[in-house]
Amino acid sequence: MKNIESKQLANTVLMVRPVDFCFNEETALDNEFQNVMEISNDEVNKKALDEFENMVKILRENNINVLVLEKNQEIKTPDAVFPNNWFSTEHDGTIITYPMCAKNRRTEKNQLLALEKLLDENNYQIKNIINIGKQSEDKLFLEGIGSLILDHDNKYFYVAESIRSNPIQLNNFIDVRNYKKGVLFQAKSSNQKSIYHTNVIMSVAEKFAVVCFECINNENEKDLLRNTLLESKEIIEITMEQMEKSFCGNVLQVKSINGNPITIMSKTAYLGFNKKQLDTIKKYGEIVFVDISTIEKVGGGSARCMMAEIFLPKNINL
Repeated sequence: MKNIESKQLANTVLMVRPVDFCFNEETALDNEFQNVMEISNDEVNKKALDEFENMVKILRENNINVLVLEKNQEIKTPDAVFPNNWFSTEHDGTIITYPMCAKNRRTEKNQLLALEKLLDENNYQIKNIINIGKQSEDKLFLEGIGSLILDHDNKYFYVAESIRSNPIQLNNFIDVRNYKKGVLFQAKSSNQKSIYHTNVIMSVAEKFAVVCFECINNENEKDLLRNTLLESKEIIEITMEQMEKSFCGNVLQVKSINGNPITIMSKTAYLGFNKKQLDTIKKYGEIVFVDISTIEKVGGGSARCMMAEIFLPKNINL
């Protein structure tokens, strides 16, 4: 029987240089992971730029293909470093854009033409561009691959409901992309507030999944999530503390240029995992970690949030 190649791992990631990165007061209303640092905005921005450049360098040194999108500096978008929230790509040549909750993040979608140009220049096929919901949406949100954890091989989805992850918009996505099955669940922080994005709770790789079950209070939802994942993944369970303090749920497995699986995480997450958990991840490929402590503290997102996967097919030169 012929082996079917997995579609789960992208061989290219896109990142956006954080030229105006700073603490975003709008997103801090429901993102408990954000913190104000006792340094000036200019110092925060410089540290973030240094961390970004170092991350791109380390990924490329590890044979990971990285595209860098240079944002329009005239439009202030302090969270542009997290591009996976406003767009995602699919294997059939589709780009999907999403309705964003914070008003000062909605303008990130103005980079769509620049994104298209960058992908064209790198020989990617773009067949369709689809927006979930209305362009003017200001009530019902679905923040891309922050909200949606996707199993591309099985066409499964996993979503923690929150103000940024609305079930109505989820159904729009399911209808547009024909996803077969999924789990919609409630997830609460240690303060019993809804966790802002699913991708800080869990990550689905090719053969394993990292999940914080401790933040799910409903036992039926917890069992459904566990059993659905176990159909095809080995589960690495993390604690609430590992999720909240170390961003251990916010990791991403990709393929190198040579086709080797690599799991990318922050240094904070790497130090937050225990040896047994790291050994399990290493069964499925190399680990690469990066120091992005300023971006984590101020932005409330980690390594996975900084990378948009590019699944688009390449043009074939005839």
